[in-house]
Amino acid sequence: MSTVLSLPEARVILHNISWSLYEQLLAAHADKSSPRFVYDRGELEITVPSYEHEELNRLIDNCIALIAMEWNIEYCDAGSTTFKREDLERGFEPDSCFYVQHADQIAGKKRLDLTVDPPPDLVLEVDITHPSLDKLSIFAVVGVPEVWRYDGERVRMLALAGDSYIEREQSLAFPALRSAHLDELLAASQQMPRTAWLRHVRTWAQRQLGANHC
Repeated sequence: MSTVLSLPEARVILHNISWSLYEQLLAAHADKSSPRFVYDRGELEITVPSYEHEELNRLIDNCIALIAMEWNIEYCDAGSTTFKREDLERGFEPDSCFYVQHADQIAGKKRLDLTVDPPPDLVLEVDITHPSLDKLSIFAVVGVPEVWRYDGERVRMLALAGDSYIEREQSLAFPALRSAHLDELLAASQQMPRTAWLRHVRTWAQRQLGANHC
């Protein structure tokens, strides 16, 4: 069993890990936000997110919440819920994820089971440092239709096409939202205090809604 570390985030890769050991680790860290586990057929990635990582993650969460509210889009924020499929030997805990198209289907549920419930409609991944495991292949196998990847400068919106992802300029979950919009909003977050920036996002969403209705 070997390990690989990468900075600024603490990341360890363990090899030849059984599914039962993976589930034991999940149980031992249940209801904790850190570390996060990604499992792919015996390979286990354990990550302890940095402050920078979580700050960027929360920025996009805030954008989604404000845009959904102003555009009257119902959604469920599933956060970093653990999703796993033993039959596929895959499991992941996203930085954030959301149910939008299937929000009604999972509203009110206390637990989610990928063998019964749909995967999240949108997964957000903040990639300050490149993960060692190919998370996109895991998302594709379980059927996640849309992934946003943010490297601190640019958001890439990816849509599932067959067994892989293609880049799009426009979101599937929020059709009036483009990657360039998010890039601009997130860049603005670095230039103003947080509360002022939140008002800025809300005002932008209101104006965008008005423009789309003209």
